Amino acid sequence: MNKDRKLIIAGNWKMNKTVAEALDLVNGLKMELATVKEVDVVVCPPFTALDGVSKAVIGTNIKLGAQTMSEYGFGAYTGEIAAGMLKEFSVRYVILGHSERRQIFGETDALVAKKALAVHAASLKPIVCVGETLAEREAGQTEAVVGTQLKGSLVGLTPEQMEETILAYEPVWAIGTGKTATTQQAQEVHAFIRARLAAQFGETVAKRVRVQYGGSVKPANARELMGQPDVDGALVGGASLEVRSFADIVKNSI
Repeated sequence: MNKDRKLIIAGNWKMNKTVAEALDLVNGLKMELATVKEVDVVVCPPFTALDGVSKAVIGTNIKLGAQTMSEYGFGAYTGEIAAGMLKEFSVRYVILGHSERRQIFGETDALVAKKALAVHAASLKPIVCVGETLAEREAGQTEAVVGTQLKGSLVGLTPEQMEETILAYEPVWAIGTGKTATTQQAQEVHAFIRARLAAQFGETVAKRVRVQYGGSVKPANARELMGQPDVDGALVGGASLEVRSFADIVKNSI
């Protein structure tokens, strides 16, 4: 863990939680995490719960994120959500290019890059996800795949915008499977990501960018993962859906 980079733990609720369930969850987190100042805590509920959750976190240390966003500002884009709509609910962060968006909905690096620029144009912070599949890892292609995703997904960003971008390394084979990259595996890829950032944006920027780990993060492995020099937080999936497990991940990270 680098003391210059504040840890950021974000919960990606995915397509879970009705409004009532979302409020139960966030109200529990407010009590559990009321005194936490060392970590940036973010929750990313489904769009339908943004209004209720945004009101519930007013005046707390919990910030709000969205799970995706359109690259367009407004118009005839049925089913999409624009930056201005998210800002109405005080959203601060937007997850982009999650492996589920890439694999199930066909999002490409080029589309993620357009979305990242739109997020920055709205003065929001993108959380850009990268990561390899099990087949790619077993074929020794981790660095090639992650490097390509990084280069393509960050096209057009200025060094200043890159500093305000969070990256999330999510090995696809570890998402929701119960498998977790070892701390050594996670650190190796995070160090590789930072080296690529240095080559693309300069050493100073690379040292300031926060890189989260995502992929079956649990209370039991949080402390060891967050203790790695290039791991600056976590993007938590399933374990963020329960007050106890998400709160313990945050507390165990400090």
